Amino acid sequence: MVHADRYTATPARLSRLSRRTVVAALGAVATGALLGTQRAAATPAAAPGLDDPAKKEIAMQLVSSAENSSLDWKAQYKYIEDIGDGRGYTAGIIGFCSGTGDMLDLVQLYTDRRPGNVLAPYLPALRRVDGTDSHEGLDPNFPRDWRRAAQDTAFQQAQNDERDRVYFNPSVAQGKADGLRALGQFIYYDAIVMHGDGDDPTSFRNIRGRALRSAKPPAQGGNETTYLNAFLDARVWAMKQEEAHSDTSRVDTAQRVFLRKGNLDLNTPLDWKVYGDSYHIG
Repeated sequence: MVHADRYTATPARLSRLSRRTVVAALGAVATGALLGTQRAAATPAAAPGLDDPAKKEIAMQLVSSAENSSLDWKAQYKYIEDIGDGRGYTAGIIGFCSGTGDMLDLVQLYTDRRPGNVLAPYLPALRRVDGTDSHEGLDPNFPRDWRRAAQDTAFQQAQNDERDRVYFNPSVAQGKADGLRALGQFIYYDAIVMHGDGDDPTSFRNIRGRALRSAKPPAQGGNETTYLNAFLDARVWAMKQEEAHSDTSRVDTAQRVFLRKGNLDLNTPLDWKVYGDSYHIG
């Protein structure tokens, strides 16, 4: 599995932590107080958004190709390792981390739904290590127990729900608010997965803000392709601020490929590369 691209600078922890604080705000965007909602509604009605089940499956495979070097995203429920990025254990379908709070939130949700589960005893330790790369109270059995929990459909569903709440739904909502079709919504989703949405310069909201300084999205009367190119330029800039992001192939040989082909609806077949590996969805 390739995880070397994941964010590593410790100050960027705030980006990951603040993902939860922005969910409510982006949720409001989704429900109506939207800039240019009427214009966004003018996009082709026949084209499904990224929240269409088939499109969402594509999105999961695209992210998994970059995060796990595999299209089989469902095989990642059981994944767990310390990738040496200063965030403790990284695990699950979207890279929940013991040092950034999202793993804690996930295990708490699972425990609320399934009291007495195999991970519940680790909640005190997860609270203590939040914000650090420490394994104190987790080793030696936490990885083993994570893999055991991953066999439980309730834990799998908890991972799905936290992925949607923190990453997928907010990014799709903002994409729709900006008048973007499925590709643009995916470009937002991939950015928020990697960068979070805090106040630091490389967070999703500031990548978007950087793009807005040079182009307008369709909801503001701009050209969709021009705007997405500006967003990807800003994304590449953000990635290059950290050594761990220096390989920008998930943008250069994947998202830009789709954009150059004018595939704004993210229709199959799709062919792309990440870290030199080729992928295909037919």
